[in-house]
Amino acid sequence: MTCPHLPTLHPLTPRSSRGRWRFEHLPLACALAFAVAFAQLFTLICATALPAHAAPSSKAVRTDPPKHSDGDVGQLPAEVLAALQRAKVPNENFHVMVVDTHAGSTPRLSHQAQVRVNPASLMKLATTTAALDTLGPAFVWRTPVFVDGPVRDGVLQGNVYIKGSGDPRLVVERLWLLMRRIQGLGIQKIQGDIVLDRSAFDVPARDAASFDGEPLRPYNAAPDALLLNFKSLLIHFVPDRAANVARVQIEPPLAGVQFPASVPLSAGDCSDYRSALRADWSDPARIRFAGNFPAVCGEKMWPIAYAAPQQFASRAVAGMWLQLGGQLSGQVRDGNVPAHLQPAFSVESASLAETIRDINKYSNNVMAQQLFLTLSQQPRGVGTFDASREVMQLWWRERVGGDMPTFDNGSGLSREERISAQALARLLQVAWASPHMSELMSSLPVTGLDGTMKRSKAQAIAHLKTGSLRDVAGVAGFVDTASGKRWVVVAILHHPNANAARPALDAMIDWAGKQP
Repeated sequence: MTCPHLPTLHPLTPRSSRGRWRFEHLPLACALAFAVAFAQLFTLICATALPAHAAPSSKAVRTDPPKHSDGDVGQLPAEVLAALQRAKVPNENFHVMVVDTHAGSTPRLSHQAQVRVNPASLMKLATTTAALDTLGPAFVWRTPVFVDGPVRDGVLQGNVYIKGSGDPRLVVERLWLLMRRIQGLGIQKIQGDIVLDRSAFDVPARDAASFDGEPLRPYNAAPDALLLNFKSLLIHFVPDRAANVARVQIEPPLAGVQFPASVPLSAGDCSDYRSALRADWSDPARIRFAGNFPAVCGEKMWPIAYAAPQQFASRAVAGMWLQLGGQLSGQVRDGNVPAHLQPAFSVESASLAETIRDINKYSNNVMAQQLFLTLSQQPRGVGTFDASREVMQLWWRERVGGDMPTFDNGSGLSREERISAQALARLLQVAWASPHMSELMSSLPVTGLDGTMKRSKAQAIAHLKTGSLRDVAGVAGFVDTASGKRWVVVAILHHPNANAARPALDAMIDWAGKQP
C-alpha cells in the first residue's frame, strides 16, 4: 500500500508482490497510508514487495509448463543470458517481448512470449488500463453520509449512516474529516447508532492467512465497500532518551483497544527491532509488547493489519468519533441505509488518475482489488469478483483481442491469474494508443527514481510496472532510447530462483534502451 500524505502510504504491498517495504522511508507527515501505502497509512494500503523486511513465505507459484514458442524472434542478449546462468534459471523460464508501441509491429525480440504465466502484480496493468478506459481518469468514489432524525441542542435523535462505495483510500485523515463534517451539522451527541453500509460490494469472507499464512501483513487485507485505513494500524515508536522509553502512538484510534503508552529502550542494534519488541497480537482488544525498542532506531512506523479485521471499521469509526469529543449512546454496527433517506453530504475520493498512481507505483494490492470490484459495481450497483471478471473479459475482447488472460482479483496477489508476455505487450500497445495514455504512463514507476523501481540498477530511462511473487519476478512498460525511440518491454521470470535472477531484468531493460 506508495503519499506524501497518508493516502499514498503503502504498507499493503508485500515483498511477494513488489519487492520491498517502502513505508519507513517516507516522511512522518505522510504517514499521519499508501501499503499500500501508504500506507505507509499508506500506501500502501496500497505489495508487491517493498524495502526492508521479511517476505511472505508463499507456496510455489503454478505456471503452465515451459515450452518452445513458435513465435520466438531474435536471441536473448549475452548479458541477459549471463545473468540467467549465474542465477541458475533456464532460458525457457524467461518470457520476453520487446516491440514497437504501434500495434501490428514486428517484435524486436520475442522469447517464450506466447506461454501463459502467472504475472504477479503485472496484472494491475490490465485492471488500471481497463478502469481508465471505462470509468475515465476523472472518476471519483463518493461516500455519502445520512442523518435520520432531528437535531436539537447538539443531540441527534436517531442514527447516522455511512455508506461505502469502494473508495480505495478512505484513510485516517479522511475519516477524521468525515467525522468533522458530521459535527459541522451541529451534531455532538448521537442518541442512536452509527450504521455502516457495506452493500456496494458482495465479497465472500476470506481468511487473511489463506494466501501465504501471514494474516498480519497489511497487503493481505480483504477488499470492502467501506475500506477504512486498509484495515490496518500504524504503530509509531518515538524514543524518549530522558525517560529511557519509546513512546507508543497508534493510528487510527480504535475504540475498546488497549495498548502500552511506552516500551523500554534498549542498547541493541536496529536490524530486527520488530522481533525485539516481542509483540503479542493474540487478543485484538489488547496489544502488548513484552520486549524493548532499540534506541538507535530513532522513530519508526510499523504498519500492521488488525488481528480482527471484521471489527476494524466499527472500532475505528467509534474511536475517531470519541477522540473528536463526540458522544454516542448506541453502537457502531453494520446495516443498510433506509430507502427514503437522502445524503446530508458526501466525501469524495481522489480522482482515478491519482488513485492508479498508488496502485501502480507502489503496487498496492487491496487498492487494486477495490478498483477491480468497482468495474462491476458501477454498471450493476453491486460489485462482485465474478461480475468484474466478466467485465474484464468483455473489455479485453473488444479493446485488446487475442489470447484471453485468466482474471482473478485484478491485483496479481493470486495463484490463478495467467497472461502471456505477448498479451501484456498487446495491452500496452492499446494503452499507448488510448487518449488516457499519459495517465497510465505517469502511474508507472521510473527506473532508479521512484516507486518499486527506485532501486533498479538499470541505466535506461523506463516507466515500468513490477511484479513479484516468491517464484515470479517481472517488469512491463515502456523503455526510451537515446534516439527518442520508445519500446514496449515485457519480461517475466518464472522459476524458484526468479528473485536471484533480477539482474537479468535490468540487463533486458538496458538492452532495449540501446536499440535503434
